Amino acid sequence: MKTTIILNSKIFGRGSDELGEKMMGNFLRKLWGLEKKPDIIIFYNSAVQLLVKGSPVLDALDALGKAGVDLIACGTCVDFYKLEGKLAAGRVSDMQEIASVLMKSEKVITP
Repeated sequence: MKTTIILNSKIFGRGSDELGEKMMGNFLRKLWGLEKKPDIIIFYNSAVQLLVKGSPVLDALDALGKAGVDLIACGTCVDFYKLEGKLAAGRVSDMQEIASVLMKSEKVITP
């Protein structure tokens, strides 16, 4: 079963941004520690900022990538946040591939 997680923000949940940043880090590190990992994580909107050099969650994302999780950043979002050439994890793609991935996934999770 192909599982895809969609992250649409650099913070987890609504409310305190400081708490949301900590929760995102906890989520990604716990995900990394699970035996069963997602096949793909899609990053769009401000979530693409998690993939850049200096990101506080880069350790978890690097480990997830090394474990075979495909980390996909929305190219339009990378352009919007002026992050071209600044990603330290994952790869840039377009909405055509993202839509295709979502339609082929058996399970899509948006935490």
